[in-house]
Amino acid sequence: MAPDIQLLPNAAKRVTEIAHKLGKAPLLRLSVEGGGCSGFQYRFGLADAVEADDVIAESGEAKLVVDSVSLDLVRGSAVDFIESLGGKSFQVTNPNAQSGCGCGSSFSV
Repeated sequence: MAPDIQLLPNAAKRVTEIAHKLGKAPLLRLSVEGGGCSGFQYRFGLADAVEADDVIAESGEAKLVVDSVSLDLVRGSAVDFIESLGGKSFQVTNPNAQSGCGCGSSFSV
């Protein structure tokens, strides 16, 4: 059975680097909000705590937490950290997305 969500090694490494610089725990929250050019958009931020309804994915020292409502839209996804000519960013490979935008930060289902 596939995991609900995965935190890939490059993303885990980046979360750990950022968290250590800020003196925080390496805990990345992924949430989905309405908006963006395709209907929904991904939001990333360091979390202070794991909430009761969160699903947790671990890789190395880092943890990815996703609330139950957002998980319905990203189930089966993988979160990676990509460095390219366009910049550096966390990216979600979402098998549920029917379409997305060029920047990769919004999607529709």
